[in-house]
Amino acid sequence: MILACQKISKAFGGESVLNNVNFLINEGEKAALIGINGAGKTTLLKIITGEYEADSGEVIFQKGTSFGYLSQVIDVQSRRTIYEEMLDAKKDIISMEQSIRSLEQSISRLSGEELSSAMEEYSRLTERFEQLGGYAWKSEITGVLKGLGFQEEQFDTPIHTLSGGQKTRVALSRILLIHPDLILLDEPTNHLDMESIHWLETFLSNYRGAVLIVSHDRYFLDRVVSKVIEIENGESLVFQGNYSQYAEKKKAQRDAQMKQYLNQQQEIAHQEEVITKLRSFNREKSIKRAESREKMLSKMELVDKPVMLNSQMRLSLEPEILSGNDVLTIEGLTKSFGEKHLFRNLNLSIKRGEVVGLLGANGTGKTTLLKIINRHLRADSGRIQYGAKVTIGYYDQEQHVLNDENTIFDEISNAYPKLTNTRIRNVLAAFLFTGDRVFQQIGTLSGGEKGRVSLAKLMLSNANFLILDEPTNHLDIQSREILEDAINQYEGTVFYVSHDRYFINRTATRILDLSPEGIVNYKGNYTYYLEQKEAGNVAADSESVTTAPVASQNDTTSSREDWKKSREEAARQRKRANDLKKTENEISRLEEENDTIKEAMNLPENTSDAGKLMELSLQYEKNEQLLLELYDRWEELSEE
Repeated sequence: MILACQKISKAFGGESVLNNVNFLINEGEKAALIGINGAGKTTLLKIITGEYEADSGEVIFQKGTSFGYLSQVIDVQSRRTIYEEMLDAKKDIISMEQSIRSLEQSISRLSGEELSSAMEEYSRLTERFEQLGGYAWKSEITGVLKGLGFQEEQFDTPIHTLSGGQKTRVALSRILLIHPDLILLDEPTNHLDMESIHWLETFLSNYRGAVLIVSHDRYFLDRVVSKVIEIENGESLVFQGNYSQYAEKKKAQRDAQMKQYLNQQQEIAHQEEVITKLRSFNREKSIKRAESREKMLSKMELVDKPVMLNSQMRLSLEPEILSGNDVLTIEGLTKSFGEKHLFRNLNLSIKRGEVVGLLGANGTGKTTLLKIINRHLRADSGRIQYGAKVTIGYYDQEQHVLNDENTIFDEISNAYPKLTNTRIRNVLAAFLFTGDRVFQQIGTLSGGEKGRVSLAKLMLSNANFLILDEPTNHLDIQSREILEDAINQYEGTVFYVSHDRYFINRTATRILDLSPEGIVNYKGNYTYYLEQKEAGNVAADSESVTTAPVASQNDTTSSREDWKKSREEAARQRKRANDLKKTENEISRLEEENDTIKEAMNLPENTSDAGKLMELSLQYEKNEQLLLELYDRWEELSEE
């Protein structure tokens, strides 16, 4: 065990964020910390690092444990260059190397005990230096910086002049070079391109220390972690395996909990029905049976209904009209900014119903291409042609389609003036904006909240061609999965840029790889694209086809048996229902008969006739015995 969190609780302003969080991180273990936006993941990391203090519980580190923490927000104003910052990360190794060099020079001048002592120290230092990989510290710095997307010509850039994303990469580089026992990463892939993310996956997978990661990048988590810690409603649940295995187990767990809950609710409703029926028979014995069941019901240990997260937005993408088969055709497109040439003589076409993902390294012009297609930028040359009846819906990662001065309500009503107030409120409620929150100003919203407003506008557009620029940015995992499902059910056409490989893998039917040399077409999802790239197939334009297997003789036989069993079960249920109805009718008949017998036994002409009274009494007892048997039979049939 390198880290233990025990019964961690934290509240802000009386509102509980974390409540009884418990988990362990073992030496060398790679774990993910997941949960919806606002679940308390970053808060928990800050409690672990000591930036926040828990209201209760404790964080326990193994003695002597070192850790490195990458925050989501990095605001470094250092006057050092990028390379100088990395040298500082390696200062212990560099100091050790200088000591070794100094000893080498001293040894040549020493003799006797001084030489012996110096040689012993030299041996100790060189052994330690080698264990720490000291001979490779220069190449390690270069490897990490290049791996995270820095070019050698950038190494001398002062850190205070860098963008926020670049500063984050510098901070991450420093942490990786220090080699702490535990690395804590809060959204480490946010500012990395795919090549850098792939490099980081390999680095962390092979890292000897432990890693705890907060990330919405499910593909990244699949490649790196072997444990998932979920924060839900302030509490923690631990799952072994990567993200996909967690998702499968979580779904099975929720399904089982819901099934157990529904089965119990069905049983309770059934017992209440039986109790009502037994009371309706209005006999002493049937009422006792009803009371017995009521007692049993009161002692039943109730299964709680599984918590259904109220953070699920409801997204439905439906085109108002169908476009022509040719949705977009681009010929000879060229775009430059000054001396920087993004692309030249670009050609591509998109057909109706396709979901096309546009990939490429940062700076290749992916977002620029989307803006040109959406008429937000002019190309230097080339032709763009839209198909018949094409209507465009655009999602902008920078949220420039939103007016920061508007309220959320006004943003929707201004864009769609024909919508009633009730319709606008219903739409916003589907995207988790309710009550007075609809009057919150756009400029005060978080990135995730702005993303939901943009998605709401996109849904209302009823467009048949969606152009999406990083649509999953700022969305939590649950919202990403909802967006994926909506795209997979969408009958229009989609063209998007995304770094979310899990999202691409689930939605794309074709991938375009953009580079300064041009564009390469891969007809498949991200896994297919990756396979072709790794195999060196740079012109992979043949479509990946999956053929449905022909049903075997065994499958046919199995289907027939299933059908036969289904019919037999249906027949059994019909017979049970008929038997139950007959039993109820017989109970009613005998009860009415016994009521008639009781009235007959009280008639004056029968009270003085001993023989008649005996006959009526025997019939009454016989009916009562039959009723007891029928009650048993009725309850038995009811339980089925």
